[in-house]
Amino acid sequence: MFKRILIANRGEIAVRIIRACQELDIETVAVYSEADANALHVQLADFSYPIGPADASESYLNMDAILRAARETGADAIHPGYGFLSENADFADMVTKAGLTWIGPLAVTIRQVGDKDVARAAMEPSGIPMAKGSEPLTDYEMAMESAKEVGYPVILKPVSGGGGKGMFVAHNAKELTDILNVVDLEKTKFYFEHYIERSRHIEVQIVADNYGSIIHLGERECSLQRRNQKLLEESPSIALTDAMREEVGLLAIKAAKSVHYTNIGTVEFLLDLSNNQFYFMEINPRIQVEHGITEAVTGIDLVRTQIRIAAGEPLEISQKDVIFRGHAIECRINAEDPDKNFMPSPGKITKWHEPGGPRVRFDSGFTSDLSIEPYYDSLIAKIITRGRTRGDAIKIMARALKEFQVEGVKTTIALHQRILEDDFFRTGNIDTQFVKNRLQVYETTPSKRSLKELKTFAAKINEINYENLLSLIN
Repeated sequence: MFKRILIANRGEIAVRIIRACQELDIETVAVYSEADANALHVQLADFSYPIGPADASESYLNMDAILRAARETGADAIHPGYGFLSENADFADMVTKAGLTWIGPLAVTIRQVGDKDVARAAMEPSGIPMAKGSEPLTDYEMAMESAKEVGYPVILKPVSGGGGKGMFVAHNAKELTDILNVVDLEKTKFYFEHYIERSRHIEVQIVADNYGSIIHLGERECSLQRRNQKLLEESPSIALTDAMREEVGLLAIKAAKSVHYTNIGTVEFLLDLSNNQFYFMEINPRIQVEHGITEAVTGIDLVRTQIRIAAGEPLEISQKDVIFRGHAIECRINAEDPDKNFMPSPGKITKWHEPGGPRVRFDSGFTSDLSIEPYYDSLIAKIITRGRTRGDAIKIMARALKEFQVEGVKTTIALHQRILEDDFFRTGNIDTQFVKNRLQVYETTPSKRSLKELKTFAAKINEINYENLLSLIN
C-alpha cells in the first residue's frame, strides 16, 4: 500500500480522497493555488504544497508544478479526482514515467475512451448498441450532408471531452446552419449522433482490477439535467425492470472489456423511451461526482477501491457479492443564482449550517468564513440521502435541503426543492427534458445575441478554452 498520496485537485473531491486515505492509514499531500491557501482540503491534509496563481491553467492544470510537488513532498502516487487533469492521458503518462503511480485507468485507455469516435469503434465488434452517428466533421458541407444521413434531430458533440459541455441540438437544417456559423470545425473535432428526444440518462458504475476481474455496481439515473449538465442523480433507476438492470450491467462490463479497462469508471447510456433500448454514449475514466449514491446503496467505498486497485490488490468480491439496499438521491448544490440564468455567485460565506441526521451524507470542501472563488467550478456541496424506498429518500432530502443554510452567496437549493415538490418527479415520470418541460423558468436564456456577436464570442472562446466555455453560448 502507498505511504503518501498527492491529490491533484481541490474542493469536495479532494476532501473525499483525504478521508479515504486516512481510513487506509495513508498520508496525504494537498496542492493549492494562491486563492486556495486557506481551503478546507489544505487544512485537512498531512502536507500541503503551493502550485501557482489562482488561474487553474497556472495551478491545478500545471502538470510540471504538480509533479514537482509530488517529488518534493515524497509522494508515491497521485490521485487526480474528477475534472482538471483526471482525463488527461499525457499527465497520466508523465506520472508513471516519473516513477509514481497513477490512481486511475492506464493512459492508453484514457486516450481510447476520451476520443468518442475511437471509443465507438472499439465498441462495435462487441455488438453494443449505439445511436446512429457520423464520422468526425471536417467542414460545413460534410456536416450538412452527414446530418441528413444520421437523420434529424441531431446532436453535435465534441469528439473529446465530456460532462455534457459544448453540445448542440439541431432539429432541422436551418438550426444546424446557425450552429455551424458559431462553432469552429477546424479547431475542435465534432461529430453527430441522432438525437433521441425522449430518453433517460442511465450510467453504470464499473470496477476492474489489474487481473481481468470486472464487476458493475448497478446503475444511476442522471436524467435531471439543465442544458446537458446534471443537477440531481439517484440510484437505482425506477425506470428499469430487473431484466433491464441485468442487461445494462452486462453491456457496461462488455464495454469495459472492449477497451481492457482497469480501475473504476462509468459507462453511460441513453435509454430510448420509445422502445426501451439502451444506446452506448461514452466511458468516463475517473471517479464521478455522483459516486456517493452508488456507495450508499452498495456499501462499497469507491475511492478506497480505486486506491487498492492502483496499489495492485485484486478485487475481493465478485458480481454475486454485490447487494443493493434501499434508494439514494444526490443533489448538487452550486454557488449560482437560478433566478438570473444560473449566474455564478462567488463571495465569502457568512453563514453555513450543514444538514445532518440519520441517512444524510454531506460532502463539501467549504465551511463558514471561506470564500467561493470565481476561478473554479461552482459546486460547493453534495447532499446524499438514503431511504428504504425512493419515497423515503425524497422526504429525507427535502428535510436536508431545508436544514442546509448558506448566506453570503446565492445557491441552487431552491431549485432542488422545486424539483422534489414536482408531482412528475415524485412519481418517477422523468426524462432528460424534465427541467425544460416542467421547470421552464430555469430554462430562460439571455436576450438573443446577433450572429456577429456570437462569432466574436466564439472566437474569444477558441482562444481561451473552447471545451469548457462553449456551453455559454448554447
